[in-house]
Amino acid sequence: MTKWIMAIDQGTSSTRWVLLDETAKSVCSSQKQFEQIYPHPGWVEHNPEEIWQSVLDTCREVMAKADVQAQSIIGIGITNQRETTLIWNRQTGEVVYNAIVWQDRRTAKQCNKIKESAFADVIWKKTGLIVDPYFSASKIRWILDQDESFQQQAQNGELCFGTVDCYLLFKLSDGKSFKTDITNASRTMLFNIKTKQWDDEILKYFNIPKIMLPQVCDNGFDFGETKLLGNTTDDTAIKIMAMAGDQHAAMIGQACFKKGQVKSTYGTGCFMMSQLGRDMCLSNNQLLTTIAFQFNGDTHYALEGSIFMAGATIAWLKDNLQIIEDVSQTEQHAINIGEDNPVILIPAFVGLGAPFWKADATASIVGMTRDSHKSHIITAALQACVYQSYDLLNAIQQDSKQIINDIKVDGAMVKNNWLMQFLTNITNTNVNVPENIETTAQGIAYAVMLQTGLFNSLDDIEKNWKQSHQFKNKMPEVLRSKLLTRWKNALDKIL
Repeated sequence: MTKWIMAIDQGTSSTRWVLLDETAKSVCSSQKQFEQIYPHPGWVEHNPEEIWQSVLDTCREVMAKADVQAQSIIGIGITNQRETTLIWNRQTGEVVYNAIVWQDRRTAKQCNKIKESAFADVIWKKTGLIVDPYFSASKIRWILDQDESFQQQAQNGELCFGTVDCYLLFKLSDGKSFKTDITNASRTMLFNIKTKQWDDEILKYFNIPKIMLPQVCDNGFDFGETKLLGNTTDDTAIKIMAMAGDQHAAMIGQACFKKGQVKSTYGTGCFMMSQLGRDMCLSNNQLLTTIAFQFNGDTHYALEGSIFMAGATIAWLKDNLQIIEDVSQTEQHAINIGEDNPVILIPAFVGLGAPFWKADATASIVGMTRDSHKSHIITAALQACVYQSYDLLNAIQQDSKQIINDIKVDGAMVKNNWLMQFLTNITNTNVNVPENIETTAQGIAYAVMLQTGLFNSLDDIEKNWKQSHQFKNKMPEVLRSKLLTRWKNALDKIL
């Protein structure tokens, strides 16, 4: 009987279930979008029940389409949007507030106060993270402050905090498993990446009771089991064998295991990660130091730069400005305008991430003239992803003191060939596209395979990685310099 792996890819705007075979090849998938909630400017929330229902719906659709029974699934892997924060009742599983999404900026003032204090340096040295509303800590504190009873309930162990992976595991296991993986833990701003423990000093500073935090495990681990995914007559338990934050899963899927290897994922946001190996270092250029992954206690670290708006900027063109009907139309607009576009879009809709970390920055468009039209703005939105990627790559090269010649790319935006050519032109690197651009699901499937013994080592993953095609630089240095100067001048206006 064929054995299958199932991957939950729970993202910022949608949930995907992917069925993979024993070689980690995708054979069937289902995707469902859910509502983005914006209660106030700068606030972004999700309805946890809608996320949970999207997980159930997409799973059952995949199992029905592929005619797969629970007993033929060797393991489930969960990969998820990181930093998004949920607090729920340990007994009932009911959330006390909507999920506060990683893009949310409601705690910017509190974070700015911390940045002005000496404790910001303590947080950075222990967690590898720069104080920002992006991370979970200030979101937890904000939720606990919304009701007088929440703090006491948390201290009594009645409330649970978790990122999306932890919440889904809790729901899938019917409340029996309260665990997270080390990559998601490393993004909370509460986890010491040196000791690999929840940090008591930071928890005391935010007044967050340790009892409400989950157990932290390797990426491959026996996280628990679920009986909720089969049909009504099938109560076979399926083991949950791996969990990882989406960017870390992508790094595994891209087989970035050697020091200096870089992957860049273009989804809702853009996240560039450079492999550090087993020795962590702190960035001198406002990048994040994070745990890349951990198997059997063997920890690998990474430098990361986070861009908050990439695909989300294209969604803004479609949903808010309504100047495109489908994201696929952006490529032709860019071809029509060309690379020498005088219009610059700074997509600081939810502040700016690395390497600037300006939580209160707002978006702007500069360089508009009377003859500017929608194609200039559309092209500028694509170019903004690349210009920000250049800034991240430049910071990585300064920190690592080495020239990066190759970037492995993935995510939905990689389908845009114009964008990928512009990326290679501006960064002056080889941009390598894998056969499977949805590497988050594949990466978490690899983690399941390591945990179940289908793969024996990271070398097996590396051998399985295959390149589809490569983009090479075609831009004259004079034009590159001109465009980057134009970007820097526009950026300086809001910095």
